[in-house]
Amino acid sequence: MYNKMWHQTQEALNSLLDNESQKMMKPQRNQVFIFQMLATFYIKYVQIFRNLENVYDQIVHPQKRTLIRKILDGVMGRILELKNEMVELELTEFHYFDDILQDLKLIPQQLDIPIPKYFLKEKLEVIKGREKILAQLLANSGLGITEKKYPVKPIPLEEAVKLIQVAERARQGRLRAMFMKQIYLQEHRAKQARLLGERVADVGTAALCIQKVWRGFHQCKRTEREREEEMIFLGMNPPPLFNEVSAAVIQADRVTHLRDKVQVKHEEEYRDALVTIKDDLKLIEGPNIKENLQDQIRRWFIECRHLTGTFPDYPKEEEGGSAIIFSNKTRQQVIEDIIASQEEEEKNKKKKKEEKPKKGKKGKAKKETKEKNKEEGEGWKMSPSVFLHMMEEGNNVYKDLWKNKDESWNVPQGYDPELIKEDKRKELESEIRLQVDELMRQELKNLKLAVNREKELSGKTGRRKGSKKNKKEKGKKWKVGKKDKDPTADRTIESLYKELVEEGLLIQALKVNLSDYIGEYSYLGTTLRQMSTEPMPSLLDVRQLITLYGILPLGSEAVHEKAPSVKSLLLAGPSGVGKKLLVHAICTETGANLFNLSAANIAGKYPGKNGLQMMLHVVLKVARQLQPSVVWIGDTEKTFYKKVPSAERKMEPKRLKKQLPKILKLLKPDDRILIVGTTQRPFDAELQPFCKVYQKIILVPRPDYASRYVLWKEIIQRNGGVITGALSISCLAKISDGFTQGHIVQVVKEVLTERRIRQQSHKPLTAVEFVTSLTSMSPVYQEEEESFKDWYAKTPMGKKRALALKGDNKENDEKDKGKEKE
Repeated sequence: MYNKMWHQTQEALNSLLDNESQKMMKPQRNQVFIFQMLATFYIKYVQIFRNLENVYDQIVHPQKRTLIRKILDGVMGRILELKNEMVELELTEFHYFDDILQDLKLIPQQLDIPIPKYFLKEKLEVIKGREKILAQLLANSGLGITEKKYPVKPIPLEEAVKLIQVAERARQGRLRAMFMKQIYLQEHRAKQARLLGERVADVGTAALCIQKVWRGFHQCKRTEREREEEMIFLGMNPPPLFNEVSAAVIQADRVTHLRDKVQVKHEEEYRDALVTIKDDLKLIEGPNIKENLQDQIRRWFIECRHLTGTFPDYPKEEEGGSAIIFSNKTRQQVIEDIIASQEEEEKNKKKKKEEKPKKGKKGKAKKETKEKNKEEGEGWKMSPSVFLHMMEEGNNVYKDLWKNKDESWNVPQGYDPELIKEDKRKELESEIRLQVDELMRQELKNLKLAVNREKELSGKTGRRKGSKKNKKEKGKKWKVGKKDKDPTADRTIESLYKELVEEGLLIQALKVNLSDYIGEYSYLGTTLRQMSTEPMPSLLDVRQLITLYGILPLGSEAVHEKAPSVKSLLLAGPSGVGKKLLVHAICTETGANLFNLSAANIAGKYPGKNGLQMMLHVVLKVARQLQPSVVWIGDTEKTFYKKVPSAERKMEPKRLKKQLPKILKLLKPDDRILIVGTTQRPFDAELQPFCKVYQKIILVPRPDYASRYVLWKEIIQRNGGVITGALSISCLAKISDGFTQGHIVQVVKEVLTERRIRQQSHKPLTAVEFVTSLTSMSPVYQEEEESFKDWYAKTPMGKKRALALKGDNKENDEKDKGKEKE
């Protein structure tokens, strides 16, 4: 099944690569067409990525998995490149593909980017070990997450007796009231019977009365059942066993667990086979390979001597040694290359002498050509991709090896020994070639000395060269010594890790998945933009950006090194919209360490300039060693305050203001470290330094109607609530307009107590219960949301977007005027 899925996905990828290479060659000028083209490629790559991730997780063949992993990383990186191109084109982080999804006959849920399971699977043991150490250190230092223990106040004996008496008297009073009620009802019935008098009821009329009541009751039940069936058929209500786990799902889970075990087993067998097969090849084929290489190189010596009159220079190790000479070439081609290289050296020497005075003219010429290109206004072209080559290589390997391969002999899908032998022969040949090169260099040296009779000159030049090299090496060593010394060179990573935990700078991330950030898509995004109004992003748009900018680069080394770098993120939005949850979700999904450098957390720790530098040095050192890592700065606007409030001056909130840009410069492409800031008052910060530090700014909005509907439904069910016809979710979603996810979670937890959950069987939940506790909370008003929009419009990206919209509006007005004149 998964082999078939892989073959289908590879065919789709092959056609997509061909289509992309054809379209990207032509320069385009129509911005709408360019965006639609990029968006179509993006959506198709997302579909391929979803399939490949599923295939990589389930296939058990170890050699197939290595190829799929390479292609998977390439597709992941290409998605990030296309996202970057769309951002530069539209000058906004949020894009809407309603019309394109309709053309491709896809639903918005198919745009959701999955998080590869191998991010955690491949380092599960390391993460578990680190969590145990962290929990132990937190427990020892008293900083662990402890359960709330409510203080018990002692009271005098007399007060305790009074409380018990009051409770007991109240209980007896309730029982007496019930007893008196029963007596009253009995007396009332007796009184009614006396008034009506004693008369014998007709049996027929009594039966008719019972029939009427029964038929009415039966018909009501039948009507309710038919209405429920109709709603289920229309998809308005879930089926009766919707929330129950089916037997097929349980069986599928068992199969996945078995596949995981088989994957581990096959991987271990494959690694062992890599070592054993190479050793066998070294014993059997090693001596023959060595003899053949020596014979080839000796023939090359003799033929070069025969043609040029002198022995050739042996290629250096840095250039590749003898591998360069015989890399897919015949002897005649090798000889021609040697003669051509000698002629080129002579020409280059002459050119260098002539080109020295002409350097200034070349620089001017380049500038002129650039200006000409700008004036001509050439069409838009995609920037060169790093990951296309990776995908093409993987695709070619698939075509050559796996597309038409007969695997009828390999039913359990173990490793293929013939493929290992092919790879290991090449490795063995390169290793033996290094040994042969050393021997043949010495042999060539002896031949030159014997034939050319220039022993003294060659010895002197060799000594001079050696002395120069020694000087250079000494100079290099001295330069290394001049670099900044590591102040913690004498300390282990374990001790630094322990110090950061004890200081409260390295904290334990909450076990929260990104799927816990519940929401819905914005179905009116394209329509609103066509009406030239910028819509607020939906919650699932925010979740997708967190996956693209935070989780995928941190999870994959190959993607982080080559993809467009995002070193810092800013999450801005009102309180309660889930900014902290997103930070913890990034750490959970990638297994990253979480460093808390919030102004309130670092207050009073590592005082002074030297202390601050030491703190940042230790944090970065541990973050690099134990990457991936997330550096979280909560309430980051305090670091960039326009004016520090008098109440917060002792805290020194602006300590990191000058240091953060330096930290970003120190981060290399190899460092999987992400700086994430969260703020609920970004307008209190200085805008320029704020925007320089954070490359990507993501507005986290309050939930819209669709998101609120899903939120109420999911959170009630997660907290033990049962949704029945008595509870109107749509009513709750409408009433809670302006309230955040935090408010909804708090309300549900207040209403659904243990006692209320037990009462649901005879007393179903109603919307009124939730509304009463909602009224005590203050919502996020429209004015506050508008203030976030206005602030974002002042950021660099917001300004560019506003200018682009003004330009589009002017063009549309000119077109309308032209039509009116006609």
